Amino acid sequence: MMRASDHSPLPDLFDATDASPRTRTELATGAVVLHAFALDVDVPLLAAIVAVSAAAPFRRMSTPSGHLMSVAMTNCGLAGWITDARGYRYTATDPLSGRPWPPMPPELSALAHRAATSAGLGDFNPDACLVNRYEPGARMSLHQDRDERELLHPIVSVSLGLPARFLFGGLARTDRVQRVTLAHGDVVVWGGAARLAFHGVDALQDGTHPLTGRCRINLTFRVAR
Repeated sequence: MMRASDHSPLPDLFDATDASPRTRTELATGAVVLHAFALDVDVPLLAAIVAVSAAAPFRRMSTPSGHLMSVAMTNCGLAGWITDARGYRYTATDPLSGRPWPPMPPELSALAHRAATSAGLGDFNPDACLVNRYEPGARMSLHQDRDERELLHPIVSVSLGLPARFLFGGLARTDRVQRVTLAHGDVVVWGGAARLAFHGVDALQDGTHPLTGRCRINLTFRVAR
């Protein structure tokens, strides 16, 4: 659960060399980490997420095979990504309430647009934002984002809260995987030749962040429709 009252120091979970003050890290052609890119708007972003989750609560979804995901999710925007026995897909309404997903707050869409522009990946206007909440032990296995109607638009992924080890591979599951520590405020953008790169997140290590408590929040922006 996100909270602002816990002011414990950020734990030293990873090698200090991962926390260098570089402004960006190129992962591949068309894929870049923009370090600390969202730090100037982290508080309004988290406030917007609290509002979104009040209208569409976080929930752990099941994969088509019946596996309960370790990451809790919700959505905002014109489309929301879901998974259940019927498969992976986007829907215009929240299956829990039957109502449209909450509108995407302007703070979120503006950041996504600014990040894609900074990464050199064009005029990005997402219509979907998947919000993931990682608690200690939660992870995301290697996968491709390919449920969108068109694959011409980039993916913008924002990290808030506890640091996580991001996995970024190639176009085949067996390609070499890079492991990059993402800190609070880091943004990853990938598109073009890297749009279908496999990616994931290692199991989240325990700790406490002053803004999010014992969790990491990830915002993943897409053009879905």
